[in-house]
Amino acid sequence: MRPHPLRTARLSCLLCFLLLLQACAGVHAPRATRADRTLLKEHIYADYKQMYRQPAGDALLYPYITPGSQAYDSVLWDWDSWLSDVALRQILADIGTDADREEALVYERGCILNYLAYTSEEDGYMPMVVDGKSDPARMRPADIYATNMHKPCIAQHAALLVRESGGDAQWLREGFPRMRAFLRNYREHHRHVPTGLFYWQDDLAIGVDNDPATFFRPKGSSASIYLNCLMYKELRAMAYLSGRLDLPDAAAQYTAQAQELLEAIRRYCWDEKDGMYYSVDINLLPYTGEPQTIFGTSMVLHEGAPRDYPCLIQRLGSWDGFMALWAGVATPEQARRMVRENLLDTRTWCAAYGVRTLSRLEPMYNLRPTHNPSNWQGPVWGISNYMVWRGLVDYGMVREARELAAKTVALFGRDLRQEGALHEYYDPDTGAPIINKGFQNWNYLVLNMIAWLEGRPVIQEFN
Repeated sequence: MRPHPLRTARLSCLLCFLLLLQACAGVHAPRATRADRTLLKEHIYADYKQMYRQPAGDALLYPYITPGSQAYDSVLWDWDSWLSDVALRQILADIGTDADREEALVYERGCILNYLAYTSEEDGYMPMVVDGKSDPARMRPADIYATNMHKPCIAQHAALLVRESGGDAQWLREGFPRMRAFLRNYREHHRHVPTGLFYWQDDLAIGVDNDPATFFRPKGSSASIYLNCLMYKELRAMAYLSGRLDLPDAAAQYTAQAQELLEAIRRYCWDEKDGMYYSVDINLLPYTGEPQTIFGTSMVLHEGAPRDYPCLIQRLGSWDGFMALWAGVATPEQARRMVRENLLDTRTWCAAYGVRTLSRLEPMYNLRPTHNPSNWQGPVWGISNYMVWRGLVDYGMVREARELAAKTVALFGRDLRQEGALHEYYDPDTGAPIINKGFQNWNYLVLNMIAWLEGRPVIQEFN
């Protein structure tokens, strides 16, 4: 009896998937050991308060959290302080006393209050960084709508603290109108109406600094998948905070906006061919319908088939497409395809020590040690490993999540043993540190991975 061709095809696909998973799991990464976990916990538990900073200079008015290392000694950064705080909350859950948590809360809330101090209720501009050496009078650009501002994570940071404090949001009430103005600024001045997607004004401090989808591209051209995933979660956090502050109309408004954005991301950023989420190009010329003289004849150019699509997918293999897992944007079937067809592919993202920040098949792929911008065109970062891992956990992909967590533990354990400190980013295949010894920041999220591996309670960002 001949096998049914459909059954044969399914078995073949399953075999290919299992072989790919095995290949990714065995790309010469040393296994994470109990000694690695112990070393990391001991180092971070003893070191974490070095992130605490008192008010500094004329600009930083409240205590705050700094990323750590000499390179970021007196600077408050937007998504860095938020994600460092997620790690700090894990530390406090692991070993903190009530006194430790009370002490930390001043620095945690201070991150948000420092930013709100420079946010106008009229226009909503919020700076992305506050440097203790800055002149407060010169922190606003001449044209606040022509450049980037704080990433949409301030509400997520606040929501984390409110959730972890039993729902108490009263400390935020006075500044909440400024937070609402911030979101209104984004919606009115950083949103592409034809698609409903949000876009970067330029490539200044976009978080994933040299992501080719935005880096050195025309102003206002990139509806970044990274930015839109952040914004989706930000709107949900605003709905939660509005509820805690007894503002039901605002909560309903942000819930509706979040759903609207979710639908836009799924419609325009999902690529059915590749099984992947991408940023999109919105830098398309408009169809004017105006007559022109062409070849001596008056005619309307392209009149027979004017453009009827609002954007073009940028098929650039950046890791931030996987943020659709972290944000819960991907459907379950999309998530399976993203992992099976992309994340586990050793030719592209899957490396010995985690997730390459740019596919190895991209011509821009490189591992150069760079500042301004930091290099996201290939190296492994602790934060990209973490965000992808968190998405895998949320979608129930336990085996893949365990493998990625183990790679991250092995990477950082290796660095501590050999260098005595952690670094900003790493060679994906050898685990060799590339730059910025002493970097703390979101590297400490490895503790959240360790807690999950050990079956203990895990702190995660607002979800």
